[in-house]
Amino acid sequence: MISEAVAVAAYPELRRLIDLRDAGWEFLPRHDDDGGLVEVRGVRTWPGSGSADALMVRYVTDAAALRCDHAGGVVWQREGTLAEVVDALITLPAPDTPGAPRLVTATGPKLWTP
Repeated sequence: MISEAVAVAAYPELRRLIDLRDAGWEFLPRHDDDGGLVEVRGVRTWPGSGSADALMVRYVTDAAALRCDHAGGVVWQREGTLAEVVDALITLPAPDTPGAPRLVTATGPKLWTP
């Protein structure tokens, strides 16, 4: 296991995910059958509002995020580089504050069940 400092020195973009983690996000890596890292998924829930933000990163140039309301409707989404998407998440108002997106534009992704 390598330290955060060594990882960030090798991959400076990781600092963005560490900033989100420090702000309350939880992350799960997704690996292929050979154990290679395929993507990192993150989530932050908003207690009291029932909303949740989600992030998926496949590469520093391939990231996407969305916010779902309490009913699973997508009220905000963004795709782009890791830096662009994290910047958009950081500036996104909390769900219960003025200026927060509320208009449902799509249905949130469904969980897969076997």
